[in-house]
Amino acid sequence: MINPTWLNTFCTLVEVNHFTQTAERLFMTQSGVSQHIKKLEQQVNCALLERHGKQFTLTVHGQNLYQQGSLLLKEWQFLEQQLKDDSPYSGLVKIQSPGSCGLQFYSQLLALQAEHTELNIDYRFAPNISVEQAVANHSADIGFLTQAPTLSEVTSHKIGKESLLLVTPAHIKNPTWEVLCELGFIGHPDAKHHAQLLLSENYSEFEHVDQIQRTGFSNQISLILEPVSLGLGFTVLPAHAVSAFNKPALIKTHHLANPISENIYVCHHRNRPMAKRMNTVIEAIKTGE
Repeated sequence: MINPTWLNTFCTLVEVNHFTQTAERLFMTQSGVSQHIKKLEQQVNCALLERHGKQFTLTVHGQNLYQQGSLLLKEWQFLEQQLKDDSPYSGLVKIQSPGSCGLQFYSQLLALQAEHTELNIDYRFAPNISVEQAVANHSADIGFLTQAPTLSEVTSHKIGKESLLLVTPAHIKNPTWEVLCELGFIGHPDAKHHAQLLLSENYSEFEHVDQIQRTGFSNQISLILEPVSLGLGFTVLPAHAVSAFNKPALIKTHHLANPISENIYVCHHRNRPMAKRMNTVIEAIKTGE
């Protein structure tokens, strides 16, 4: 068994990249940090660091140990926290989702936190792929996705649907293919996925979004419709993102002949037990849907 104290010292040193600062963070002496690293190297019977004066780099063994060891430490910390307190209405829950569904979910969870003040909601917005990675590497307890996860570490189930909408400047009354091509496309992190789903079912001319000139891009969910409102292009967005835009008179939402919705999935790490507060969060979202 690898000594968890030595492993924690090693992983902290890798993250801080400085012996003295590592000692300060762990309330140790610098020589104590060095002793932990030496004992760990003896225990695993291989060099973990290549020292260059006061600097160091990781060996291949050191890189492998850090990647796996840091995950183990997070698992131990999670287990320790869960054993101490598994209340359904208290403790930290780290959540990530794309901005569209997050616009609705975050307000629902703030209401839940207001009701149960010992519950601590940490909500972050990120593209689907980043959310899935965060769940896989334990940076997030729960992820909400608009695409089914593909990583083996992540398990999920469907909890709802959200409509995809074509949004143009307000003066556009009939969004023909020619009109869309003339307007240009406003991109965002999930734009290609959304456009493929909606436009392919409603425009025979559509093959891929690169057929249309891209006239702008924003990765901030609250700003994606700003260029659309100024007449600079059109885009495809989930309904929650459209309803949250604060200048609705400057845009027009078009309901096409073949409406399309994307599924919303909740996911968590396959090998991590679900704390009661995580189930509380998921049930609150399901109820709000």
